[in-house]
Amino acid sequence: MKRLFRYLKDYRKECVAAPLFKLLEACFELSVPLVVASVIDRGILAHDTGHIYRMFALLLALGAVGFVCAVTAQYFSARAAVGFSARVRSALFSHVQSLPAPDLDRIGISQLITRITSDVTQAQTGVNLTLRLIMRAPFVVFGAVIMAFTVDARCALIFCVCVPLLTVTVFAIMLGCVPLYRRVQTHLEQVSLRVRENLVGARVLRAFAREDAERERFDRENDALCAVQRFTGRISALLNPLTVLIVNLSIAALIGRGAVRVGMGALSQGQVVALYNYMMQILTELIKMANLIITMTRATASAGRIAEVLAVEPSMQGGSLRGTDDYDIRFENVSFTYRDAAAPALEGVSFTACKGQTIGIIGATGSGKSTLVQLISRFYDATEGRVTLGGRDIREYDFAFLRKKIAVVPQRAVLFRGSIRENVCAGIPADDTRVMAAIERAQAVDIVKGKERGLDEPVEQGGKNFSGGQRQRLTIARALVREPEILILDDSSSALDYATDAALRRQIRACPFRPTTFVVSQRACSVMHADQIIVLENGAVVGLGSHQQLLEHCPTYAEIYASQFEEVQA
Repeated sequence: MKRLFRYLKDYRKECVAAPLFKLLEACFELSVPLVVASVIDRGILAHDTGHIYRMFALLLALGAVGFVCAVTAQYFSARAAVGFSARVRSALFSHVQSLPAPDLDRIGISQLITRITSDVTQAQTGVNLTLRLIMRAPFVVFGAVIMAFTVDARCALIFCVCVPLLTVTVFAIMLGCVPLYRRVQTHLEQVSLRVRENLVGARVLRAFAREDAERERFDRENDALCAVQRFTGRISALLNPLTVLIVNLSIAALIGRGAVRVGMGALSQGQVVALYNYMMQILTELIKMANLIITMTRATASAGRIAEVLAVEPSMQGGSLRGTDDYDIRFENVSFTYRDAAAPALEGVSFTACKGQTIGIIGATGSGKSTLVQLISRFYDATEGRVTLGGRDIREYDFAFLRKKIAVVPQRAVLFRGSIRENVCAGIPADDTRVMAAIERAQAVDIVKGKERGLDEPVEQGGKNFSGGQRQRLTIARALVREPEILILDDSSSALDYATDAALRRQIRACPFRPTTFVVSQRACSVMHADQIIVLENGAVVGLGSHQQLLEHCPTYAEIYASQFEEVQA
């Protein structure tokens, strides 16, 4: 948790004020048993009605002032806790956004979601309760012991036995629960992952009638989570009954000892009641402290998990180059292997793409087409060989520069909630003329004109109110509006008909900014007019050249073309 304390630096005033007002409240609370003892000894037993009224007014005043102090402390602690969680969540999200794809793959999306949501909430609750109770509870406990000694030293010795026993009990259970709460959060991540997979792939599961099988898998993981939570709950549930047992035994001993002292005339009835009230205050505060410790245990476990993500250093660093006049791309004997993969996804790939050329990449599913273009945009780094831009290793360029000059249209068209204009601009300052030009090049004019609000037409989350082809054309427009030097179309026209696909390719070739275009496709007709065509098979280049050259000298390409020829002609 201490690693996250820096996010509280802007709330120093609140972190001081909250415990301070809680201590003031505790001081007024510790005065109440003495007032009650005075009511009994000097008011009720002496039949002094005026004294009873005066003490009653004093009790009301103590309660009112204590209430104001408690509310004030709650305000400051809540302000600090909410601000702390907002800053931690923002820092965590920003850090995750800065991590490259290999690190995101290693950590896992479900874990990141759990840590940004559930773990941050746990840490927020821990900060809130800590500021309110971390000083108040010990102060009341030890203050009650001291006040008991001022009432009667012999009876107060019972407090000296009770408090250490309670302390040992509380901390023993706390130490036992710390690793268990970590296990709970780990199992929660597994359940979150299963839920996310089922929701994203709901249509696939229904298409293949896998609902029952997935329900069984979810039930198994959910049962495992419940088992760990029950076991942890049983241990933490021992806290309250054990503390209550120790305190009640202490109260019994206190009343017995007090009765003897009253009979001897060494102690008044009001003082016995005051001692009893102090013992109950200790019980109440220790129960609060027990709950605080449980919450702090959870918060500490969650804070540790958050700190683990924040401590992850990006495995890929950007270079210092921020410009170049040469946008030729060269692959020099490039190989790439995914983490924990048994075999390389790419092996010995070499080719050159000159500025303004169109490079087609074709091959069977799993041949490494998407992996190749991801090395160009530097989502991943080559494990062997190198990729160069303008004769310089692409790793020497600044990330921001590369992202500005390279536009990628991924396989899965992703639209965000907002408007068509916001989705096409995607943070790029562009006027409507530039936006409409990009939409026209992407063959998406009919989408905008067919909507009542035009560019202001709302887009639902994931673009669910658009068809697959419409989503693809809008994501292509999003790439074209940037006017990039390098354009990567990663199988981004699979939902388009042949006529629209051909018109799109013609418009891209006619772009005034003439980007170097990489077209990844399984359609021969989508790449046959490219300047160069790269044919991949099992991660290796088995063909490189023009369409006619490959038909004559590359059996793999000829086979792909022959299998699709009738469809292309149609």
